[in-house]
Amino acid sequence: AELELDEANDVFEVPGMLSMRDLSEICRLDYPRLHDPAHHPIDHPQLLTTRNIFHTVRDTGAILLQHPYVSFSTSVERFLREAATDPKVRGIKMTLYRTSSQSRIIDALLQAAQNGKQVAVVVELKARFDEATNIRLAEQMEEAGIHVTYGVVGLKTHCKVILVVRQDYRGLQRYVHIGTGNYHAETARIYSDIGLLTCDETIAQDVTELFNYLTTGFTAKRNYRALVPAPKLLKKALLTKIQREAALHAESGGGLIQFKMNALEDGDIVKALYRASMAGVKIVLYVRDTCRLRPGIPGLSENISVVSIVGRFLEHARVYYFRNGGVDEEYFISSADAMNRNLEARVEVMCPVASAELTRELRNIFVCYDADHRSAWEMQPDGSYLQRRPAEGESGEGTHQMLIAQAKRRLKESLKQKKKPIQHR
Repeated sequence: AELELDEANDVFEVPGMLSMRDLSEICRLDYPRLHDPAHHPIDHPQLLTTRNIFHTVRDTGAILLQHPYVSFSTSVERFLREAATDPKVRGIKMTLYRTSSQSRIIDALLQAAQNGKQVAVVVELKARFDEATNIRLAEQMEEAGIHVTYGVVGLKTHCKVILVVRQDYRGLQRYVHIGTGNYHAETARIYSDIGLLTCDETIAQDVTELFNYLTTGFTAKRNYRALVPAPKLLKKALLTKIQREAALHAESGGGLIQFKMNALEDGDIVKALYRASMAGVKIVLYVRDTCRLRPGIPGLSENISVVSIVGRFLEHARVYYFRNGGVDEEYFISSADAMNRNLEARVEVMCPVASAELTRELRNIFVCYDADHRSAWEMQPDGSYLQRRPAEGESGEGTHQMLIAQAKRRLKESLKQKKKPIQHR
């Protein structure tokens, strides 16, 4: 009565808690035995040296970064810091969707401009909850002489891309970072994301085309040979690859699709996956949040499983895998979920990962998901979820614990190799 509410029309009952974010107060209680051990990201084994990072990338070809297991500061931020001070760097271009208010990313860009580099940044002003921060940062960068643009009219710029142009001994060389997560040092410690540092010429040329589009809005025919951008190509490519997997399965069997994403909502993608399932293709979907598809329905989706990994870190990476007959398997990382808004109303990028060493790292992530009997929840045909439980005698480690341990082992092994004496022959 005091609030003048009509109980019949204005009061709604819900089965669970309201405002579940209030539970975060429990996390701040000082009970060490109930908290996870402190996590400290490691330096990537190939980036331990103080050697110029561009020389390292040039010699290795490509480096896969798994955050938060690998330090964001000593990989992505270092990439930009060294670009800002390296006298051979001529220019830097990057997209900025969301970053921290006291960002060392911005500091590096400002320093680069002060050092005479050509710096261009595509800022998304409509990044939800960060509009005010992005406007302030854009003004700060413009005042420093950075060329700031705001993307293509009618589309959100959601891809995460950095392009550095450097004068190498053989001429101009382009270096690229492509990621699944934002250039945000704080979330990089609690979100699980993947990034790629590379100097692959095909990818670099595609990134150049992407920035030409983002900074001009001109939609002339652009010949992308490696990257698959949205909204023009990505959805078509996913639908084509799903259909191809079904066709190859019909010929020789063994069809397998594995997707890792935050949400699966696009109706056309869902229908394509249903058709592939009915053709016999095995489909494993790791979808943390919203999933429009229902698995395990006889005659429709009995070959599909949907698993949500909910653990210490927020699963944020997007990975797309197609077995492709087993001869030419395809792995991609992407900024895009399989949602209509990502595929049709945003500028996104899907990037191939081709190196055998790096695809083994991506395969290992899927192996960890499959072995997780602690933080994995399996969707049932009715849309409900059941948590996997460790069998008697199993360790019961979750995905994040497994990946933390593996990162530490890789670092330890790398340090051990560096200490080995040189064998003279």
